[in-house]
Amino acid sequence: MAADNPLGDRLDDDDYPAYTMGRAAEMLGTTPAFLRAIGEARLITPLRSEGGHRRYSRYQLRVAARARELVDRGTPIEAACRIVILEDQLEEAQRINAEYRRAASATSDSSGPGSS
Repeated sequence: MAADNPLGDRLDDDDYPAYTMGRAAEMLGTTPAFLRAIGEARLITPLRSEGGHRRYSRYQLRVAARARELVDRGTPIEAACRIVILEDQLEEAQRINAEYRRAASATSDSSGPGSS
């Protein structure tokens, strides 16, 4: 029955732009100006509704929350955005590296002694 419910799919989608700027700011405990600033720093790029209003996804809110943590600790907003971007890139590189290691391990296990 869930397959017949496209709304259910959207609610589970971390990238679906479900939150207005006001709601996103409220959830993060910040201001719309903070969201605009991290958008200008290109940390996140909100999608726009047909009326041109910014819409944020859950993933974008998590990224914004991390930037806010850094800013609250005294990091300038531009530096906080760069740190979050670098953290995200490092996490992705580590994930890819782990996949390569698993693939290499599986290949060496299948071609090892006694595999003939």
